[in-house]
Amino acid sequence: MKTILIVDDQQLVLLSLEKCLNDFGYRVVTSNNVFDAISKYDQHNPDLVIVDINMPVLPTSDSSTLPLGVNEKASGLEIIKYIKTIKQHETPVMILSGNTDEDVIEKGFSLGAQDYMKKPLSLNEIGLRVKRLIGASNIRYNADKNRYIQNKVVGIVIPCYNEASRLSSDEFKTFVTKNLGYHLCFVNDGSKDNTLELLYDLKKNYEGRISVYDCPKNGGKAEAVRLGMLHLAKEYQFDYIGFLDADLSTNLDDFNELVETIYNSDFKVVSGSRIPRMGAEITKESSRAIISKTVNYIIRKTLGMNFKDTQCGAKIMTKEIIEKTFQKKFLTKWLFDVEIFMRMKKVYGKENAEKFICEKPLNRWIHMDGSKLSFKDSFKIIGQIGQIAFYYR
Repeated sequence: MKTILIVDDQQLVLLSLEKCLNDFGYRVVTSNNVFDAISKYDQHNPDLVIVDINMPVLPTSDSSTLPLGVNEKASGLEIIKYIKTIKQHETPVMILSGNTDEDVIEKGFSLGAQDYMKKPLSLNEIGLRVKRLIGASNIRYNADKNRYIQNKVVGIVIPCYNEASRLSSDEFKTFVTKNLGYHLCFVNDGSKDNTLELLYDLKKNYEGRISVYDCPKNGGKAEAVRLGMLHLAKEYQFDYIGFLDADLSTNLDDFNELVETIYNSDFKVVSGSRIPRMGAEITKESSRAIISKTVNYIIRKTLGMNFKDTQCGAKIMTKEIIEKTFQKKFLTKWLFDVEIFMRMKKVYGKENAEKFICEKPLNRWIHMDGSKLSFKDSFKIIGQIGQIAFYYR
């Protein structure tokens, strides 16, 4: 059985490639940093090496046994250098990366790489390229052409409180099966029904793609989201982290568009906006329309920034924002989105904060059963806005 060494600092990528190539009949060895990869290369003498270029040294990396001539701040290119220049081996090397810098790509080929694969690409294509370089495996298997290694790795926090009757498990499973760059972290916020049991059942067979963070006591949505975001931010692999309502009022396809927006821009936060979708509904209830518009007006005045919909439960952001705005508990249980923007305003200044935040209209948004705030809740929100205005003055 032929052996393949895969080197990538993102665990989701390693899981996907390992499963794919095992199914194709290859033996797979994985590594998440340059120094460990060099050690495993010498130990296993693989028939092929697949390496990511954009791979900074991890805090746990050990350079004590690093051969002379290899940069101790090594990227994936140093693995190619080690194999081709230092060891002078003919072992084929495939580069798998989202890096589009032609100079870096040219450097990889000049060092001796045989192939370059740009993310995103399907698992089936990867299998065909591997077969071309080192021959067929013992098992013939056609991977799903619709399953892709993406060019970013994203964590999504999904707060859950008594969601057992509304949680659409099949939708979440289908999403992570098809979108290999996503990890879903369900945060159980002290549910009193069987939500926690349902979440652990959902996690089965999706280790690495679905996780459960359990808060034994109900602390409110704000605290559930905050703890979940900080939990995921500890993991090196995520390029972006966001949150989404468990009832999928905003669906996963729309969330993916928020991710594409932040990936292809300099924004630090991309927030879904329901405003284009809310008009038809709120006109049916004039009193609710008046309250909604009033609350939105007060929030805009409190923020001093003209955002149409701060309260949409779908947002994606850089880890920098989490590090700078999620460390302390939020003052309110419902208006933590407003507090995030207030904290950004304090950290970056109003002008920069406005440049860093993007509101993206949603293609679809619906009120799920039980998700509407009551009129009483609406008046509580106005009181909480007052708290925020006073606290962040």
